[in-house]
Amino acid sequence: MNPTFSTKKLVVGITGASGAIYAYRFLCEAIRHYERIYVILSEQARQIMAVEMDLHFSNAQEFAALFPKASAKVLQLLSPKEYFSPPASGSFRHDGMVIVPCSMGTAARIAHGISDDLLTRAADVCLKERRKLVLVPRETPWSLVHLRTFTQLAEAGAVVLPAAPGFYHHPKTVEELADFVVARILQQLGIDQDIVPQWQLVEE
Repeated sequence: MNPTFSTKKLVVGITGASGAIYAYRFLCEAIRHYERIYVILSEQARQIMAVEMDLHFSNAQEFAALFPKASAKVLQLLSPKEYFSPPASGSFRHDGMVIVPCSMGTAARIAHGISDDLLTRAADVCLKERRKLVLVPRETPWSLVHLRTFTQLAEAGAVVLPAAPGFYHHPKTVEELADFVVARILQQLGIDQDIVPQWQLVEE
């Protein structure tokens, strides 16, 4: 895909790994930049969002209502079993996919081409179509299995962006820590983000 061409469409996968705040804060920012975001949410991710952030919803409208200035048209919630949805096909053009947080099990399935649900199929499509695929693992420490998995994914063209926030911007809250990672994800997507200042940027 021509890097200068933008569809204003994004695919976001949310798995059951700890770190729901990263997914939530990312979607809060992403809706400012995209006209349509296809969100693929695993059942485990729903449970983690409830446990870690006390976020509860039962349908697409309630999910969109969790995010300021969002609507069910912008945030289209998809079931992991909706294989006939747009992200499952390479003919559907979009600006990339972010999996945040990305569980180690999900990463392993993608690395080995096991498309057993819509989330892993959509990621597989990104790799084969040479579209941007950003994986945000939070697990720590990493075993040799994990290291080899993400090495394989990087070799296949994915961007591995661990949820490891920096501190040079002097964060005061947990949200500001999460936003550091969100800012890096947006930059990988080619978005000129404004939530975390660039390092030693000199204003002209």
